[in-house]
Amino acid sequence: MARTGSQEHGGNRARPVRGTGTGARRALSVLVVLAGSLALAGCGIRTTQVPVDAGAAPSRVPCEVSGGSIAPQAEEQGVPVRVHLLCASQLEAVDRTARISESKAADSAPEFAQALIDELLRDPSTPEQEAGFTTYVRGPLLVNGAREGDPEGTLRLSRQPEDLPTPALAQIVCTLAESRAAEAGGAVVLGGPGDYAPHAYVCSTRTKERPEGAVPTLDTLPSPGSPAR
Repeated sequence: MARTGSQEHGGNRARPVRGTGTGARRALSVLVVLAGSLALAGCGIRTTQVPVDAGAAPSRVPCEVSGGSIAPQAEEQGVPVRVHLLCASQLEAVDRTARISESKAADSAPEFAQALIDELLRDPSTPEQEAGFTTYVRGPLLVNGAREGDPEGTLRLSRQPEDLPTPALAQIVCTLAESRAAEAGGAVVLGGPGDYAPHAYVCSTRTKERPEGAVPTLDTLPSPGSPAR
């Protein structure tokens, strides 16, 4: 009888539950993840459920046209000039060939100014586009000489300068002011087709760095002279 009781007692022993260690480890892992998430949230960092691919780092445009990428222009006749285009939100000088003869460029300031503006109206070449250049100047835009009573060297545009987009006006002012078309000591006197008085615009360092800002003008204009040829 004792033997039988021993067997019955042994048969009532609690059997170990399999998988208890695995479940504990899983529970511990969940607690660790939750704790990490709470720590990140407390630091102001937003968690994400999927990995984020930020992509490649943004490339910087060179804003410089290499000489090797410029197509030969042996057949193009004209005068070497420098015009100002926009690149990386700033004005940068670019070498071009204005489609005007040297004699006309020397004899007529309005015609030379027209040739420069025509260059600003042209779409940037493929190498210029690849370097990041663009232009805000849009046509039609014609140049005429001074009227009677205008300051000497005045150039009258077919559109009121103040009505042009500010970056376009900055391009025109800096291109003309740094060329032989300017006759106002580093400034260019521009007017429009109406009866409004012209203004002497200055191409300052700030204008080149921030062409979207107002283009500065001189308080004193040159004395009136004879109409430009």
